[in-house]
Amino acid sequence: MDWMEVHIQTSHDGLETVEAFLSGLGIDGVVIDDETEFREFLEENRKCWDYVDEELLKKEAGACRVTFYLEKTEDGFSRLAQVRMALADFKAAHPECAPLLMTLDELKEEDWAFGWQKYYKPMEIGRRLLVVPEWEKNTVDCGGRIPLILDPGLAFGTGSHATTQLCLQALEKTVRPGDRVLDLGCGSGILSIAALKLGAESAQAVDIDEKCLNVAYENAALNGIGRDRYTVRVGDVLSDEALRSELGGGYDIVVANIVADVILGLAPMVRQFLKPDGQFLCSGIIDDRAVEVADGLRRCGWAILETREESGWFAYSCR
Repeated sequence: MDWMEVHIQTSHDGLETVEAFLSGLGIDGVVIDDETEFREFLEENRKCWDYVDEELLKKEAGACRVTFYLEKTEDGFSRLAQVRMALADFKAAHPECAPLLMTLDELKEEDWAFGWQKYYKPMEIGRRLLVVPEWEKNTVDCGGRIPLILDPGLAFGTGSHATTQLCLQALEKTVRPGDRVLDLGCGSGILSIAALKLGAESAQAVDIDEKCLNVAYENAALNGIGRDRYTVRVGDVLSDEALRSELGGGYDIVVANIVADVILGLAPMVRQFLKPDGQFLCSGIIDDRAVEVADGLRRCGWAILETREESGWFAYSCR
């Protein structure tokens, strides 16, 4: 089945009106892009990231549009014609919604559902790991490397980002058989699952996002790892004392691939989770904050054993 992706360009004030107009024509389930809300979201959640992709900023620049999808069938074309004719009268009655321009893109079913997968291929990371997308697990030649099978879903952590790769390289060097690992901000679970594949005995993982719970467990299952060795929790370690108590201590490694501000917040409390000789591996630090984070770690008594850098991102191995 092929599809038509239809966009109606409007103003910020016109978005709800256009949505109601389409609903009156029997078209629901629309997608709304609004640069104003996007900018407000970035500002309100500034503490959650240090960098926003330039391409994303360009994509959202000036974006005030409502998008909907129609099947590329006779019925779909009929519905499209209905919208086009109704839009002319709507435009005259609602000048505040201008420009009210309708554009059309065509999508094939495979492009809609699976097109992104062609950009996600097996990746060699470090000396021993091979990150394998779940849909290629039966065809890829691992070449002696340890396969780390992932279906990334909607959670961060596919292995393609420099911060994740830096953490995986650090884990590859640090993990020893029998280790206990704590993954703070686990996303897809890639780091804690990698630690288990590298020989760790058990791992606990935590994320503030509820959807990571299922994603991480599903990725663990893809790698033959059960809940007897792997536990995922939802919560904020920084603010939840009860959660910190549940996690306990005695870990050989704590790994956190988050952002600079969260790492600085974690720095004073991570030792409660670690054995006396345990290591804190942290990443997600953009280059213009690397010195600030390093100084903050040292003020909290951490010795930086190794610094890794790639594509403008930094990671520290600390004890």
